[in-house]
Amino acid sequence: MIRGIDLRHLRYFVAVAEELHFSRAAQRLGIAQPPLTQQIQKLEAALGHRLFERSSRRTALTETGAVLLEEARQVLDRFQRALDAARRAGRGETGRLTVGTPPSVMLSALPKIIRRYRARFPEVGFTLRELSTSAIADAIDSGAIDLGFLREAPASEALASEIVLREPVAVALASSHRLARRVRLPLRALAREPFVLFPRQLGPAFYDQFIGFCRDAGFSPHIVQEATQWQSVVAMVAAGVGVSLVPGCVRKIRWPGVVFRPLPNLTTTVSLCWKKGRTSPTMQTFLLLARAGFTLPS
Repeated sequence: MIRGIDLRHLRYFVAVAEELHFSRAAQRLGIAQPPLTQQIQKLEAALGHRLFERSSRRTALTETGAVLLEEARQVLDRFQRALDAARRAGRGETGRLTVGTPPSVMLSALPKIIRRYRARFPEVGFTLRELSTSAIADAIDSGAIDLGFLREAPASEALASEIVLREPVAVALASSHRLARRVRLPLRALAREPFVLFPRQLGPAFYDQFIGFCRDAGFSPHIVQEATQWQSVVAMVAAGVGVSLVPGCVRKIRWPGVVFRPLPNLTTTVSLCWKKGRTSPTMQTFLLLARAGFTLPS
């Protein structure tokens, strides 16, 4: 811009150029006519050329004014688009968002939450990554993902977290198992059973919680097999390798020869986590939808 000339002068000029009448242009702009006339004169002085031919009967654009009108409209349009883009970004309607989740959380309401998010914010570049709980925590810390769902999020000085889901804990049994006929089981009934469980390194806090449940019931579980995916855990239960403790959503895995029975008063949590001090509008909008989404039927 020429020194002393700004977008306000261009808006004033465009209004006069389109109305070709100073009084009507002043009314359109919501200002008095004398200040408008003064600002147009200031713009002409800065350019060193007249923009309007004025008489008692008419106001007309000069050739210089016609050229400026075309360019000024483009400048004002680009400026408005920039403002609109900034507002959309500030509302979390544009940008990028990467979310990490353990595969089991996809058996909960998460797919519906993602569908709602993508429908509401189609201009956000959304990426979902399936990872173990430990890998998600590392990825949040490194900045590789923005938000992550963690089962039994560990206390951390680096992570902020909010519990979004509480799930009952169930036992997975082969349908031929002697305990399969019981509707509900106390955990101590499994004290002598072989267990199939996931490796601790995939989610130490979650693993330790399950081991703690068993110890509170008076025994240490005899783990005979590990598997990295819940589908594999359920398949091994069906094969008679052992029993397993599972979060409630795993009951959605329909596997022939396997039944699930609730364990009274045992629950596990899923938290949505992010790096402390690192937030963005896209993260906030997703968190709002997650808060609401996990309270709805999955």
